[in-house]
Amino acid sequence: MNLHFDPGSLILLNAILALMMFGISLQLRVSDFVRVVRAPLAPAAGLAAQFLLLPAATCLVTWALKLDPDIALGMILIAACPGGNFSNIMTFIARGSVAVSVSMTAVSSLAAIVLTPLNFAFYGWLNPYTRSYLTEISLDSGSLLLLVLLVLGLPLLLGMLAGKRWPRLAARSEMPLRLFSLLVLLAFAGIAFAMNFSVFVEKIHTFVWLVIGHNLLAFALGFGMALVSRLSAADRRAVTMEVGIQNSGLGLVILFTFFPDAGGMLLIAGFWGVWHLIAGLTLALLWARSAPVDQPIRTGELA
Repeated sequence: MNLHFDPGSLILLNAILALMMFGISLQLRVSDFVRVVRAPLAPAAGLAAQFLLLPAATCLVTWALKLDPDIALGMILIAACPGGNFSNIMTFIARGSVAVSVSMTAVSSLAAIVLTPLNFAFYGWLNPYTRSYLTEISLDSGSLLLLVLLVLGLPLLLGMLAGKRWPRLAARSEMPLRLFSLLVLLAFAGIAFAMNFSVFVEKIHTFVWLVIGHNLLAFALGFGMALVSRLSAADRRAVTMEVGIQNSGLGLVILFTFFPDAGGMLLIAGFWGVWHLIAGLTLALLWARSAPVDQPIRTGELA
């Protein structure tokens, strides 16, 4: 499956993702990381669903369905990415715990520097239908690690430093930066879609239902893990959003850099970037209609 992309656009895509990460980090503080240490249950539950359950479940599903290697690897790559850039906003709209959401974003962005390349390589190798394909494309784990560090780790550090140095400017510019980056990313995806419209229409039946189902699985794992961990209603909403909103932009950057000819993977990541925003906003608006209320546990119910 051959898609048409301008190789020069890779620099723009890297810049977009770095700018989005920089915008998110403007309001991050060291206290957000300290909060995870002091109250680790909710972030830990979310991160377990994010980096353990979702990649493992995705590998099992793609294996069981015997999906084409490029489609399966696209899903595994998305599952290996950290939470998306707009999960904090979605959590706010959903009346969830923004503190938990921000803490998870901070920690997952740092953890992704190691865990995203590790999970992608491991589960891509574990699935026998993708193992040979992964070997053929000769994944360079060191280069992948460096790429994630440059587009996630460095902008996060610079954003935190800028936010601390110029707090008022950071507060005013955070949302415009996020929105601008999102609009440019959507424009980028729209141009790529227009250039490959015929391929999209021809293959739409092979990936749309997979992306929708995969995204539903991510939301379900986040909510289920939060429920099993007995988190508060507000924390459950935050964890659900963090796991359901994946950083598909990072997935696209990785694909353009290392797998520019993997059309199936690009279709999965591209449609994920649109669909998870639709699904996340829909869920957020539904939750926004009612305040999170914790049901009291009756005596003997947990016996």
